[in-house]
Amino acid sequence: MIERTLILIKPDGVKRGLIGQIISRFENLGLKIIGIKMIHVDKEFAKKHYPVTEAWYNKVGSNTLEDSKKYGISAKKTIGTEDPVQIGKKVHQWNVEFLTSSPLVTIVIEGVHAIETVRKLAGTTVPNTANPGTIRGDLATTSALHSNMKNRAIQNLVHTSGNKEEAQREISLWFSESELYKYETFLEKHLN
Repeated sequence: MIERTLILIKPDGVKRGLIGQIISRFENLGLKIIGIKMIHVDKEFAKKHYPVTEAWYNKVGSNTLEDSKKYGISAKKTIGTEDPVQIGKKVHQWNVEFLTSSPLVTIVIEGVHAIETVRKLAGTTVPNTANPGTIRGDLATTSALHSNMKNRAIQNLVHTSGNKEEAQREISLWFSESELYKYETFLEKHLN
């Protein structure tokens, strides 16, 4: 089951000089890079990356409200509202601002069960809940609540496609077909 998936090394990963460490984790598993580039995107492009819907806004906002309640912090005081949709819209705005804040590295990875494997290696979206051994668990140290209180996106180093449909949409957004390469790796040659 050979799949393709998209990885973004976000501005925090680039600024911290973690590009090589992050890429090596995927390559060490035998996943193959078939496209890679460093770019600086504008807000219009960044908005296309997030296929936001009312349901997405509500889910993100509801998660934020649950996190606030868990730690006894008022979402009204820190974010300015307790409406989940409005919170979701703010989080989307923070995400767009973050993606456009400096260059990022975008990568297309190919391999057996690449989508699931890449997501597992990245760790959970919120770094303070990510397991040790994952990229976020080892290299990021923030929480959703901390980011919300700072009115900014969660700085979690990487984005990874969530499923096959998302991967296809994101790859076609970030790469043209001519930017994706076909070749056989040493590992593929000896395992096939």
